[in-house]
Amino acid sequence: MNPYAFIFIGRSGCGKGTQAGLLKSLIEKNGSLPVFYIETGEKFRTFIKSNGYVSSLSNEVYKNNDRQPDFLGTFMWSDMLINDLKGSSHLILDGVARSINEANILETALFFLGIKDIYIIHLKVGREWSEKHLKARGRFDDEGEEAIRKRLNWFDKDVMPAIDFLKNSNNHFVEVNGEQSIEKVHSDICSALPAVFL
Repeated sequence: MNPYAFIFIGRSGCGKGTQAGLLKSLIEKNGSLPVFYIETGEKFRTFIKSNGYVSSLSNEVYKNNDRQPDFLGTFMWSDMLINDLKGSSHLILDGVARSINEANILETALFFLGIKDIYIIHLKVGREWSEKHLKARGRFDDEGEEAIRKRLNWFDKDVMPAIDFLKNSNNHFVEVNGEQSIEKVHSDICSALPAVFL
């Protein structure tokens, strides 16, 4: 079986991590290849706590709730691919392609890895829905209306163009209403997957 890539993208708080985890479990249960899962948010949170000049600069960006520069965002997932990917695996990427530049580099990486079947899974939620869920989940980086507003602003400014770019590329683009129950969102995602994974 050829490897597939599944890229989860959507506003903060839309449930990317939850849905990526459910898909990972499903593929591991029914698939013939292992799954390599990349979640960049947690790697960033670990990185900014480390001692180093670049990590200290990244921490300032994080404290200001600004978007990390493209070179760091790309490094987070490409470093994991380069150092930890073992042979042929399905890929699940969560929190990747936060700009058109990063989306372009991601496509070159997947091409290099020989992955031709790429599913972009956009969990579409409205701004108000996202804001409500960010406040409710209570993670330390979701504190304060100003912090949440800035994160949602850079999503609209930088990530939405990346989504449009990926939507118009030669990939499978799956847009799912994220303002539903976890089970219904998962069901909608599954309905768009190849039968081999179900």
